[in-house]
Amino acid sequence: MNKEQITGLKDSWCIRCYYCNSENNTACLDVNAYSEDIRSRIVPIVECESAIPNPGGYSFFCRKISQTIFHSHRESDIRVTRGCGWMRHSQPCYRDDNTDHLGISCQCFEDYCNSSDRVDPSTMAIMFCFFAGVLYFWR
Repeated sequence: MNKEQITGLKDSWCIRCYYCNSENNTACLDVNAYSEDIRSRIVPIVECESAIPNPGGYSFFCRKISQTIFHSHRESDIRVTRGCGWMRHSQPCYRDDNTDHLGISCQCFEDYCNSSDRVDPSTMAIMFCFFAGVLYFWR
């Protein structure tokens, strides 16, 4: 007889992710810039399974989205959003480029893994070239 048969409960696993948007919390831009004590007070953490309704029964993971948002009448904004994801992509990181923004979304599968600052250098080079081209032709 196993624990599930005795208690009637299955083992469950909840992933914990940083949950913030740099538009309203500048600490979200770089959560590693703060000591663990300060970070725990200014950057929210959620257990995805208990914080987000999941009628589809998906397996949650952590996600970090970094975007450069273009504005026609002012400088571009850099925005970072950290949170939970449930629809997996085939790549760990992928680009999401549009006429009004450039973005990189990364997914990871361990607690607090969306704190990472790391971005693939080749992706950054492609983003830089694209951004330079947009600025060149936008004039």
